[in-house]
Amino acid sequence: FLKSAEIEKTLVEVVRREIGPVAAFKKFVAVKRLPKTRSGKVARNTLTALLNGKSFRIPSTIEDETVYDDLRKELTAAGYKNLGKPNQT
Repeated sequence: FLKSAEIEKTLVEVVRREIGPVAAFKKFVAVKRLPKTRSGKVARNTLTALLNGKSFRIPSTIEDETVYDDLRKELTAAGYKNLGKPNQT
């Protein structure tokens, strides 16, 4: 398996070459899993809120709510600060 740093370097190079510098990203974080609904869709709106430091509601259709705790730990370890939190119900 490739290490996260190797994947990041390769992805940045490919995006710069294929799409151009305007679409290049600067940070890549490999996570173990993403929040998915029972139908297999990734809950992008809650990911966006989490990364933008906003509160969010965990949809009732999420397979495993603990994924958000895992994501917070992984993103904090990667240097992200001021992450959003789920609303208390």
